[in-house]
Amino acid sequence: MFLEINHITKAFGEGDNRVEVLKGIDLRIEKGELCVLLGPSGSGKSTLLNIIGGIDSADGGDICINGERMADMKEKQLTMYRRKHLGYIFQMYNLIPNLTVQENIEVGAYLGDHSLDVSELMATLGLYEHRAKLPNQLSGGQQQRTAIGRAIVKNPDILLCDEPTGALDYHTSKEILKLIETVSQKYGNTIIMVTHNDAIKDMADRVVRLRDGIIRKDERNAHRIAAEDLDW
Repeated sequence: MFLEINHITKAFGEGDNRVEVLKGIDLRIEKGELCVLLGPSGSGKSTLLNIIGGIDSADGGDICINGERMADMKEKQLTMYRRKHLGYIFQMYNLIPNLTVQENIEVGAYLGDHSLDVSELMATLGLYEHRAKLPNQLSGGQQQRTAIGRAIVKNPDILLCDEPTGALDYHTSKEILKLIETVSQKYGNTIIMVTHNDAIKDMADRVVRLRDGIIRKDERNAHRIAAEDLDW
Protein backbone atom coordinates (compact mmCIF):
# COMPACT_ATOMS: atom_id res chain seq x y z
CA MET A 1 0.00 0.00 0.00
CA PHE A 2 1.40 3.39 -1.02
CA LEU A 3 0.02 5.64 1.75
CA GLU A 4 -0.89 4.20 5.15
CA ILE A 5 -2.45 6.37 7.84
CA ASN A 6 -2.56 4.59 11.18
CA HIS A 7 -4.68 5.78 14.11
CA ILE A 8 -3.83 9.48 13.75
CA THR A 9 -4.99 11.68 16.63
CA LYS A 10 -4.71 15.46 17.01
CA ALA A 11 -6.02 17.95 19.57
CA PHE A 12 -5.69 21.71 19.98
CA GLY A 13 -5.87 23.75 23.16
CA GLU A 14 -5.39 22.93 26.84
CA GLY A 15 -7.63 22.01 29.76
CA ASP A 16 -11.26 23.02 29.31
CA ASN A 17 -10.42 24.50 25.90
CA ARG A 18 -8.96 21.26 24.56
CA VAL A 19 -10.65 20.12 21.33
CA GLU A 20 -10.01 16.72 19.76
CA VAL A 21 -9.88 17.39 16.03
CA LEU A 22 -8.84 13.90 14.85
CA LYS A 23 -9.91 10.89 16.90
CA GLY A 24 -8.00 7.94 15.48
CA ILE A 25 -7.93 8.11 11.68
CA ASP A 26 -7.09 4.93 9.74
CA LEU A 27 -6.87 5.18 5.96
CA ARG A 28 -5.17 3.41 3.03
CA ILE A 29 -4.64 5.11 -0.33
CA GLU A 30 -3.19 3.37 -3.38
CA LYS A 31 -0.59 4.87 -5.69
CA GLY A 32 -2.19 6.95 -8.45
CA GLU A 33 -5.56 7.27 -6.72
CA LEU A 34 -7.52 10.50 -6.69
CA CYS A 35 -8.95 10.63 -3.17
CA VAL A 36 -11.43 13.25 -1.96
CA LEU A 37 -11.68 14.07 1.76
CA LEU A 38 -15.20 15.35 2.17
CA GLY A 39 -16.78 16.98 5.18
CA PRO A 40 -18.13 20.17 6.74
CA SER A 41 -15.97 22.88 8.30
CA GLY A 42 -14.46 21.60 11.53
CA SER A 43 -14.55 17.95 10.51
CA GLY A 44 -10.75 17.66 10.62
CA LYS A 45 -10.09 17.20 6.92
CA SER A 46 -7.61 20.08 6.49
CA THR A 47 -5.81 19.10 9.69
CA LEU A 48 -5.43 15.56 8.33
CA LEU A 49 -4.12 16.92 5.03
CA ASN A 50 -1.55 19.06 6.85
CA ILE A 51 -0.37 16.06 8.88
CA ILE A 52 -0.01 13.93 5.72
CA GLY A 53 2.01 16.80 4.24
CA GLY A 54 4.27 17.16 7.26
CA ILE A 55 3.08 20.74 7.78
CA ASP A 56 1.61 19.77 11.15
CA SER A 57 2.45 16.89 13.49
CA ALA A 58 0.07 14.32 14.95
CA ASP A 59 -0.30 13.72 18.68
CA GLY A 60 -0.51 9.97 18.09
CA GLY A 61 -0.39 7.37 15.35
CA ASP A 62 1.88 7.29 12.33
CA ILE A 63 1.96 7.75 8.57
CA CYS A 64 3.91 5.59 6.11
CA ILE A 65 4.52 6.77 2.56
CA ASN A 66 5.89 4.11 0.26
CA GLY A 67 7.21 2.16 3.25
CA GLU A 68 8.85 5.14 4.98
CA ARG A 69 7.52 6.17 8.40
CA MET A 70 7.36 9.95 8.73
CA ALA A 71 7.81 9.66 12.51
CA ASP A 72 11.25 8.13 11.93
CA MET A 73 12.44 11.10 9.90
CA LYS A 74 14.54 13.79 11.54
CA GLU A 75 13.60 17.40 10.75
CA LYS A 76 16.12 17.70 7.91
CA GLN A 77 14.95 14.39 6.39
CA LEU A 78 11.33 15.50 6.67
CA THR A 79 12.12 18.81 4.96
CA MET A 80 13.85 17.00 2.10
CA TYR A 81 10.99 14.53 1.83
CA ARG A 82 8.45 17.36 1.55
CA ARG A 83 10.60 19.08 -1.08
CA LYS A 84 11.07 16.02 -3.24
CA HIS A 85 7.88 14.00 -2.83
CA LEU A 86 4.99 16.31 -1.89
CA GLY A 87 3.22 19.05 -3.83
CA TYR A 88 0.75 21.51 -2.28
CA ILE A 89 -2.14 23.45 -3.77
CA PHE A 90 -3.99 25.79 -1.41
CA GLN A 91 -7.10 27.93 -1.65
CA MET A 92 -4.81 30.96 -1.52
CA TYR A 93 -2.33 30.85 -4.38
CA ASN A 94 0.81 32.02 -2.49
CA LEU A 95 2.60 33.01 -5.69
CA ILE A 96 5.78 35.10 -5.57
CA PRO A 97 4.50 38.52 -6.75
CA ASN A 98 7.65 39.77 -8.50
CA LEU A 99 8.20 36.58 -10.51
CA THR A 100 6.50 35.76 -13.81
CA VAL A 101 4.26 32.74 -14.36
CA GLN A 102 7.19 30.81 -15.83
CA GLU A 103 9.54 31.83 -13.01
CA ASN A 104 7.01 30.86 -10.33
CA ILE A 105 6.73 27.41 -11.88
CA GLU A 106 10.51 27.13 -12.26
CA VAL A 107 10.85 27.69 -8.51
CA GLY A 108 9.04 24.38 -8.07
CA ALA A 109 11.20 22.69 -10.71
CA TYR A 110 14.38 23.47 -8.76
CA LEU A 111 13.06 21.40 -5.83
CA GLY A 112 12.66 18.10 -7.67
CA ASP A 113 15.12 15.50 -8.94
CA HIS A 114 12.85 14.41 -11.81
CA SER A 115 11.11 17.64 -12.73
CA LEU A 116 8.75 17.90 -15.68
CA ASP A 117 9.42 20.05 -18.73
CA VAL A 118 8.27 23.56 -17.77
CA SER A 119 7.18 24.61 -21.28
CA GLU A 120 5.17 21.41 -21.83
CA LEU A 121 3.51 21.78 -18.44
CA MET A 122 2.59 25.42 -19.11
CA ALA A 123 0.99 24.29 -22.37
CA THR A 124 -0.97 21.56 -20.54
CA LEU A 125 -2.19 24.16 -18.03
CA GLY A 126 -3.12 26.71 -20.71
CA LEU A 127 -0.52 29.14 -19.40
CA TYR A 128 2.08 29.23 -22.15
CA GLU A 129 0.82 32.47 -23.68
CA HIS A 130 0.75 34.05 -20.19
CA ARG A 131 4.24 32.88 -19.19
CA ALA A 132 5.77 36.39 -19.02
CA LYS A 133 2.96 37.90 -16.90
CA LEU A 134 3.21 38.69 -13.19
CA PRO A 135 0.61 37.32 -10.75
CA ASN A 136 -1.20 40.67 -10.48
CA GLN A 137 -1.80 40.56 -14.25
CA LEU A 138 -3.65 37.22 -13.99
CA SER A 139 -7.21 36.23 -13.21
CA GLY A 140 -7.91 34.09 -10.14
CA GLY A 141 -8.17 31.00 -12.29
CA GLN A 142 -4.87 31.72 -14.02
CA GLN A 143 -3.20 32.27 -10.64
CA GLN A 144 -4.52 28.92 -9.44
CA ARG A 145 -3.28 27.26 -12.65
CA THR A 146 0.15 28.73 -11.93
CA ALA A 147 0.00 27.41 -8.37
CA ILE A 148 -0.87 23.96 -9.75
CA GLY A 149 2.06 24.22 -12.15
CA ARG A 150 4.46 25.10 -9.34
CA ALA A 151 3.21 22.16 -7.27
CA ILE A 152 3.21 19.56 -10.05
CA VAL A 153 6.39 20.53 -11.95
CA LYS A 154 8.64 18.67 -9.51
CA ASN A 155 6.54 15.56 -10.27
CA PRO A 156 5.62 14.80 -6.64
CA ASP A 157 4.46 11.38 -5.50
CA ILE A 158 1.55 13.00 -3.70
CA LEU A 159 -0.32 16.19 -4.62
CA LEU A 160 -2.22 17.68 -1.68
CA CYS A 161 -5.07 20.04 -2.58
CA ASP A 162 -6.78 22.05 0.18
CA GLU A 163 -10.05 23.51 -1.18
CA PRO A 164 -8.34 24.35 -4.50
CA THR A 165 -11.54 25.84 -5.95
CA GLY A 166 -12.76 27.55 -2.76
CA ALA A 167 -11.97 31.08 -3.97
CA LEU A 168 -13.17 30.57 -7.55
CA ASP A 169 -16.47 30.92 -9.40
CA TYR A 170 -18.35 27.92 -10.82
CA HIS A 171 -16.90 28.03 -14.34
CA THR A 172 -13.33 28.54 -13.19
CA SER A 173 -13.74 25.84 -10.53
CA LYS A 174 -14.73 23.37 -13.21
CA GLU A 175 -11.68 24.34 -15.28
CA ILE A 176 -9.36 23.81 -12.30
CA LEU A 177 -10.93 20.43 -11.47
CA LYS A 178 -10.48 19.35 -15.10
CA LEU A 179 -6.82 20.34 -14.88
CA ILE A 180 -6.33 18.35 -11.67
CA GLU A 181 -7.96 15.39 -13.40
CA THR A 182 -5.67 15.84 -16.44
CA VAL A 183 -2.60 16.03 -14.21
CA SER A 184 -3.69 12.83 -12.42
CA GLN A 185 -4.16 10.95 -15.68
CA LYS A 186 -1.10 12.31 -17.49
CA TYR A 187 1.50 12.11 -14.72
CA GLY A 188 0.06 9.40 -12.43
CA ASN A 189 0.41 11.35 -9.18
CA THR A 190 -1.53 10.32 -6.10
CA ILE A 191 -3.91 13.21 -5.37
CA ILE A 192 -5.65 13.94 -2.07
CA MET A 193 -8.17 16.77 -2.29
CA VAL A 194 -10.02 18.37 0.62
CA THR A 195 -13.42 19.87 -0.14
CA HIS A 196 -16.79 20.59 1.41
CA ASN A 197 -18.42 20.53 -2.06
CA ASP A 198 -20.32 17.23 -2.26
CA ALA A 199 -20.44 17.26 -6.07
CA ILE A 200 -16.64 17.03 -6.40
CA LYS A 201 -16.65 13.53 -4.89
CA ASP A 202 -18.04 12.14 -8.16
CA MET A 203 -14.70 12.67 -9.97
CA ALA A 204 -12.70 10.75 -7.35
CA ASP A 205 -11.51 7.13 -7.23
CA ARG A 206 -11.99 7.09 -3.45
CA VAL A 207 -14.30 9.17 -1.25
CA VAL A 208 -13.59 9.56 2.47
CA ARG A 209 -16.26 11.32 4.53
CA LEU A 210 -15.16 12.91 7.79
CA ARG A 211 -17.29 14.34 10.57
CA ASP A 212 -16.30 15.33 14.11
CA GLY A 213 -12.78 13.99 13.68
CA ILE A 214 -13.61 10.47 12.58
CA ILE A 215 -14.10 8.73 9.23
CA ARG A 216 -17.82 8.11 8.73
CA LYS A 217 -17.47 6.43 5.35
CA ASP A 218 -14.55 5.27 3.18
CA GLU A 219 -15.50 3.84 -0.19
CA ARG A 220 -14.32 3.46 -3.75
CA ASN A 221 -16.39 5.38 -6.26
CA ALA A 222 -18.25 2.87 -8.40
CA HIS A 223 -19.64 5.54 -10.73
CA ARG A 224 -16.82 8.01 -11.27
CA ILE A 225 -17.62 10.77 -13.77
CA ALA A 226 -15.41 13.22 -15.63
CA ALA A 227 -14.72 16.59 -14.00
CA GLU A 228 -16.28 18.43 -16.92
CA ASP A 229 -19.59 16.61 -16.26
CA LEU A 230 -19.78 17.68 -12.60
CA ASP A 231 -22.68 19.93 -11.70
CA TRP A 232 -23.63 21.79 -8.53
